[in-house]
Amino acid sequence: MKGQRKRKKAPSKRDGRSRLASVTAVLESAAIKELMTFGPRSPVLEAVQETLASFRSRLGPEDEAPKLEDIVAAVMERLRAGGHDRIRSVVNATGILLHTGLGRAVLPQRAVDALAGLNRCVNLQIDLDTGLRGKRNFVTERLLCKLTGAEAAMVVNNNAAATLLILAALCKGKEVVVSRGQLIEIGGSYRLPDCVHASGAILIEVGTTNKTHLRDYRAALSENTGALMRVNPSNYRVVGFSQEVSVGELVELKREATQLPDLIVVDDLGCGALLNLEEYGLPHEPTAPESIAAGADLVCFSGDKLIGGPQAGVIVGRKDLIGRIRKHPLTRMLRVGKLTDTALEHALRLFLERETLKTTNPTYEMLTRSVDALKRRAGSLKRKLHGEGSVLSAQVKESESATGGGSLPATPIPTYVLAVTMKDTSAEQLSHALRQNEPPIVARLKDDAVVLDMRTLMDGDDAIIVDALRRIAGAGRGREST
Repeated sequence: MKGQRKRKKAPSKRDGRSRLASVTAVLESAAIKELMTFGPRSPVLEAVQETLASFRSRLGPEDEAPKLEDIVAAVMERLRAGGHDRIRSVVNATGILLHTGLGRAVLPQRAVDALAGLNRCVNLQIDLDTGLRGKRNFVTERLLCKLTGAEAAMVVNNNAAATLLILAALCKGKEVVVSRGQLIEIGGSYRLPDCVHASGAILIEVGTTNKTHLRDYRAALSENTGALMRVNPSNYRVVGFSQEVSVGELVELKREATQLPDLIVVDDLGCGALLNLEEYGLPHEPTAPESIAAGADLVCFSGDKLIGGPQAGVIVGRKDLIGRIRKHPLTRMLRVGKLTDTALEHALRLFLERETLKTTNPTYEMLTRSVDALKRRAGSLKRKLHGEGSVLSAQVKESESATGGGSLPATPIPTYVLAVTMKDTSAEQLSHALRQNEPPIVARLKDDAVVLDMRTLMDGDDAIIVDALRRIAGAGRGREST
């Protein structure tokens, strides 16, 4: 009849959409119920609803509904792809100890335990004796003074911020003299010249890329010079026909420049060692105590590299200068909270017990692992994969690790690796499959193989790697049989 609405044709009993499992049925499956015991229900429910909606949109009148186990697998994959916590544990098999993409330093257990205790209110900025407003970071700052010999210290959110704050507070409108060989660029496109300009200071470049003499700094002095600045090239080295001026020489030049009573010497150490790395069989890296002893007015460095703590920037030096920096408006914007302060404090405490640092600080433990122990570990890992020989091939090889994180750039560290290949699978595909594991396993690629470096593996990582490779190999055999 004209004007009457056509009724929608009801789906036939064969229509896959009518036979699709319900939300309740999926939620009641064993795998999903178990998953919800480890976390909130809402993201799982959302993943189930989205997965069912996706299946429903693709099913036609003559299509069969997917099995419940296939729906559950799709839900798990959806949760894996987008429902995990943004930051979660991974296995670092790259051989890069301070891998920026993997959070740089592994926090010491003492720091982790201290962070776990922050599930209540804490005395971040209250004096428990008087009940009045107190000073934040005071324990961490006291430790920094003890470890470096400085009069005062302060903590900000990273070393780039420390450099910016020093220049903004003390050198705005003044000239800062820096060697051309030290105009660094680090990851994320941070460039020292940009930092100097942003602070309001005036950059004066001296010397050449490979050679800068003390006379170059002397010739650059003017009535508007505010600072002589040395910058440690933490992520590169200039070698061969080269020369640079030491902090001690800059301090001596400052003393000679009696016409500039406010001139300061700033040493930007970058990665920032607190002790002589030669004690651990590594090349010498400039240390904060050395700079303070040489007479630098201010020294800045990172807290998450050769200290092995959280991301932070440290400034140590003269009490009067740090007092002026504290009053600058940027200080409040760049300060750290209780999490960083707590983690850094407990990482620093480990340096008071130098004899146990190789066991308590993961960065130093990895740096000092013996090559023989790494070879044995690689061999053990290979033997555990022996049963997968029809699909997987594993070879123990000598190789080199790296410190990473802009530290010890020209210092390869001998190591042993396990180079793994898989039948009918490219190295890129195998690497991707390992990254999809839970927890993810991040390795490096070389010569068409996935390379697992023993130097950066933590306790328990071997079992995770073996389980992941067995599962991936099993999936490969399953494809072959179909």
